[in-house]
Amino acid sequence: MTLHKSTIFYKALTICMMALLPMQSLMAQIEEKDIEEAVEENDACLEPTDSIVEPTDEIMMPEAMTAELDSLLKEWHNSKYLTLAGDCDDAGNLEYDTATYIDRLSRLPNVMEMPYNDVVRKFIDQYTGRLRRSISLFLGSGNFYMPIFEEALDAYQLPLELKYLPVIESALNPMATSRAGAAGLWQFIITTGKLYGLEVTSLIDERRDPIKASYAAARYLKDLYAIFGDWTLVIASYNCGPNNVRKAISRAGGERDYWKIYPYLPAETRGYVPAFIAANYAMNYYREHNICPAECLLPAATDTVQIRQNLHYEQIAALCDVSTEELQALNPQYRTPLIPGDSHICTLRLPSAAMSRFVEWGDSVYRYRRDELITNRKVVEVAEVKGRRGRGGGRGTITVRRGDTLGAIARRYGTSVARLRKLNGLRNNDIQAGQKLKVG
Repeated sequence: MTLHKSTIFYKALTICMMALLPMQSLMAQIEEKDIEEAVEENDACLEPTDSIVEPTDEIMMPEAMTAELDSLLKEWHNSKYLTLAGDCDDAGNLEYDTATYIDRLSRLPNVMEMPYNDVVRKFIDQYTGRLRRSISLFLGSGNFYMPIFEEALDAYQLPLELKYLPVIESALNPMATSRAGAAGLWQFIITTGKLYGLEVTSLIDERRDPIKASYAAARYLKDLYAIFGDWTLVIASYNCGPNNVRKAISRAGGERDYWKIYPYLPAETRGYVPAFIAANYAMNYYREHNICPAECLLPAATDTVQIRQNLHYEQIAALCDVSTEELQALNPQYRTPLIPGDSHICTLRLPSAAMSRFVEWGDSVYRYRRDELITNRKVVEVAEVKGRRGRGGGRGTITVRRGDTLGAIARRYGTSVARLRKLNGLRNNDIQAGQKLKVG
């Protein structure tokens, strides 16, 4: 499906530029040492740093490549909004000779080096063979997400081929969460996400916001490049942290060529860069392997509005003719159906037609079933202890019954004899039937 790119590009850029100014102000205060410490915390590798002792040829696949073949179809955002043609795989995969792969990689319009070797070939075979249906889904999702990635990367003058990093980071699933707790398309952990301006609370997780997270990732990648000055090392450090890359450089005798420090890197990072190269290949040469893109059913034209008070998906769905499922697909940053506009200036993305209805309804959208759907009360009354209203008295007053003692009354109403005496001006514990007593 062809997107109306001018619409989504303009809106994406508008939102991000508004968020970019405070982010730039924040980052201006962060020294290189702070950046390195922060990006080190974003280590997504499962292998402990201390385990990198001897060089090895072991390779681990990136986490996004290890899921079941059809797992993406089982995700709520893909099963409903991506569809594969029934005869998509009928033609089967085609394999080529080494010279063809070398030529195709060399012709990619990339700044970054995309060399061929046996490791890269293994990952190309994975994407065009076992994971070919995943590539179909990536191509369908890419119609929606790639323009957003390109805008963010271009804003920081970064190589546009970095737009394929989320393919191996998250399988283009904004709801993805790694075993290490990284979340979203670009797989930020909480601490690094917050450093780059992404808010995470019980109600909102901006690591899952495709636009804000893309701009944060662009800044993050630019900071890594300032440390290493080499894009291949940047990709490696994005995966396992700059400290692990430095250790590999040291163990390789000071070499700064990724393929020379390769044996000294964590196992997953050894597969990460080849997987990135293979993803670039597969996303550009899918036709040559008889891979057909899935159809993306997310709306081609969308618009955004800022929400400054609490708003529930059900309120929007009822008046704007849009489903709550589509609202969640377009706004994955909200962890519940409640958009927390009272505490945070929130961005709501809607299909263009729904946005027109939202504007027409105006404040009526916020008032619709508000008391029923938005239950976070600002003021509540505390219930009184049962029985405090006496038979013959007013509020907090009782009538003493025959046989009552001050101690029995105190126990009955959850108070003390001393308090009853003070409330009623009694000099002793003597009381009489029919007497009025204040109990609270």
